[in-house]
Amino acid sequence: MGSGRWSPRDWDTYDTTHIKGKSTAKIYSKTTLVDELNPHGVAIRESRDSDDNPNSNAIIVALDVTGSMHNVIDSMARKGLATLATEIHDRKPVQDPHIMYMGIGDVEVGDKAPLQVTQFEADMRIAEQLTKIYLEGGGGGNGWESYNLAWYFAGMHTSIDCFEKRGKKGYLFTVGDEEVPRGLSREHIETVCGDKLQADLSLDDMLDMATKMYHVYHIMVEEGSHFKYGRGDATIKGWTNLLGQRAIKLSDHTKLSEVIVSTIQLNEGMEPDAIIDSWDGSTSIVVKRAIDGMVTAEKSGGIVTL
Repeated sequence: MGSGRWSPRDWDTYDTTHIKGKSTAKIYSKTTLVDELNPHGVAIRESRDSDDNPNSNAIIVALDVTGSMHNVIDSMARKGLATLATEIHDRKPVQDPHIMYMGIGDVEVGDKAPLQVTQFEADMRIAEQLTKIYLEGGGGGNGWESYNLAWYFAGMHTSIDCFEKRGKKGYLFTVGDEEVPRGLSREHIETVCGDKLQADLSLDDMLDMATKMYHVYHIMVEEGSHFKYGRGDATIKGWTNLLGQRAIKLSDHTKLSEVIVSTIQLNEGMEPDAIIDSWDGSTSIVVKRAIDGMVTAEKSGGIVTL
């Protein structure tokens, strides 16, 4: 998938007819998991080069859709998707972005839709698929959501030309306010994806699967109730121990897309001060907090540390 091109004009039309003036419940109107976003039995989600996008780059944004995170997914539909697509096209940290969204719940507490996956898309079809995500709410008192399902699916059920043809990794961002999950049982993996495994998978197993093809980041939403009310320090510690500088703090959920774009710019070699200065006002403050301490991974001539 991934033909067509993103157009701000097409977004304006879609925004007028589908988003403006509507409540979150009207935008995300599905009351159950829709078949086209169900990962069960999906062999492969593909990001393929095309005449429209000859140098495709895969970008996955996996959003926690449990109750405490509805403000994030609401903002993504109203503004965030357009910002993400437009800024990547304008700033060009990578060429020809193919965007996939995932919805993340909690498989361990019995959510009916612990993982939802769109196609990789390059045009307005990604907006149409994003708003088909079922906002189940769900989650539970175990202290984490199933962010690891995103790693498993990306590692085992995606095929991306940027990596397979050019040896260039895609990008995978999980987004939420809760702590590092545990491993996954083979029963849970079979329930969600239909895969029959011989053994359970550890957290490191699934992270290794994803990092073979993707630069993997986790964005910690500081406004989320789990983070904000008593578990922020534990959340930061856990994710930092696991991912190091790729555990990112987000102080304003409405700036999520700007932080994602800035992270890609940094990893592709842009100077951090230039990234921060390229954003206006409060956005530059949020971006600075997010990328502070990170390094450029692909800058020629060495590593730049903030």
